[in-house]
Amino acid sequence: MYNLLKGKKGIIFGALNENSIAWKTAQRAHEEGAEFVLTNAPASIRMGELDVLAKKTNSQIIPADATSIEDLENLIEKSMEILGGKIDFVLHSIGMSVNVRKNKPYTDPNYDFTEKGWNVSAVSFHKVLNVLYHKKAMKDWGSIVALTYMAAQRVFPDYNDMADNKAYLESIARSFGYYFGRDFKVRVNTISQSPTPTTAGNGVKGFDGFINFSEKMSPLGNASAADCADYTISLFSDLTKKVTLQNLFHDGGFSNMGISDAVMDKFE
Repeated sequence: MYNLLKGKKGIIFGALNENSIAWKTAQRAHEEGAEFVLTNAPASIRMGELDVLAKKTNSQIIPADATSIEDLENLIEKSMEILGGKIDFVLHSIGMSVNVRKNKPYTDPNYDFTEKGWNVSAVSFHKVLNVLYHKKAMKDWGSIVALTYMAAQRVFPDYNDMADNKAYLESIARSFGYYFGRDFKVRVNTISQSPTPTTAGNGVKGFDGFINFSEKMSPLGNASAADCADYTISLFSDLTKKVTLQNLFHDGGFSNMGISDAVMDKFE
């Protein structure tokens, strides 16, 4: 370990079980010397294993609905009390599509489902940033990271309305990131991760086929959840103090590929 986060304090949203990127990031942050609060929606806490992670990382859990300003205000105020001051880093690892869960096609969605997914997956990030900004909760040169996927830029039909949600999420990071950089010297970035077999990822139709395709397309192969955790830690550290407003592809090179020999072999 490198003590990259020694003395730093943060909040990690979205850890559910050991397959989740937020879970792996919390483990790595702990190993690198950070202290942090873990948070998720009450229903997700009941479904998951967050108590196990909290014990392993000596962390406290504060339940919060990330779509509720009131819950977020409580979360951030209590986190600063627990951690003894302002916050160095925040991870937003939240995403959900009811249309995907209910097998509603993109061409004929339930728009109530669309709105709920948009609120949870993207607007929640704006609300998190809003509360952090107005409470002046971030330390100078702090870092805020949200997780996204390349369907925000390219068509992946089975990703459904999550593609729209991720596009909106990335726009929020750039737009709000400007104000955070100007006013508080805080970085805001998104990581566009390889398809990863998390609970959310496994809910996408055809996921197994696509993860195999992506593996064959990427010159370095798919990036794992643990790999993503390492990359996130680098963005939380002081080694990336001038990186902001970026959508950073962490996908083994997939995002710049047109075709690979391994994929061509399947057609010849």
